[in-house]
Amino acid sequence: MTPEAIPETPLPVVPLTLEGAAVLHQMMRFRWRAWRALSDEARAAVLQEASAALAAMELPSDGCQSAVFSVLGHKADLLFLHLRRSFDELNQAELALARLRLGDYLIPAGSYVSVIELGLYESTAKVYAGLRAQGIEPDSAAWRLEIEEVLARQRQAMAPRLWPEIPPAKYICFYPMDRRRGESKNWYTESMERRQRMMHEHGLVGRRWAGEVRQIITGSIGLDDWEWGVDLFAEDPLVFKKLIYEMRFDEVSAVYALFGPFQVGLRVPAASLGAILSV
Repeated sequence: MTPEAIPETPLPVVPLTLEGAAVLHQMMRFRWRAWRALSDEARAAVLQEASAALAAMELPSDGCQSAVFSVLGHKADLLFLHLRRSFDELNQAELALARLRLGDYLIPAGSYVSVIELGLYESTAKVYAGLRAQGIEPDSAAWRLEIEEVLARQRQAMAPRLWPEIPPAKYICFYPMDRRRGESKNWYTESMERRQRMMHEHGLVGRRWAGEVRQIITGSIGLDDWEWGVDLFAEDPLVFKKLIYEMRFDEVSAVYALFGPFQVGLRVPAASLGAILSV
């Protein structure tokens, strides 16, 4: 009598990811009435302190950098973008801004906490299949060791993308997004192969715009209300419209994407802070 074959353990359905810089977006409204009530000397003192502090923070240093943007529209007046090596350092950046006298004139309008994330859909399928071919059982000690070695090599190769400098472009476009988890369309119930194919097609659109726009993708599952955050940087804001419109037509966006509020702003170097806050 032939014994029943033991079914293979299913391969994991979660793609591998690499994480890098911790990221905080702070959207602020400005207290213009209180600001105008100050004397010229008092405003100058506040600006001198803030400009010096922000000038130091905007210089890239070992994966740490901040930038300020003047936001268009009613959602906020200023957007502070912070990249740090850890969430502890991110908290210190937030506190450093709050301790400035300028902080007395900033009212939080929103925030977003996330971490730079690179999804490895392409290599995940190959790695999993290779380990299966070697007879290594999923989630075994040997499996976890092999996966960590793969991720270590990828972290080294992808270090510039995991710990980037904030692009010096004139405009920023930030928005959060989710993958649909509804009754009829659910990204998380699709097979790894199908998700991999859709993400590959999605990535092809972005690569066609690589010369005109830079992007930073962050993961926020378990960290904020949406699943990902997207920062786009360009010299021409119309690029944001054209790129995102084109992406609406690929399957992963047309069927599975949900988008949060968009915010567009202009870069404000620390030395120019006084110009945008002049009365």
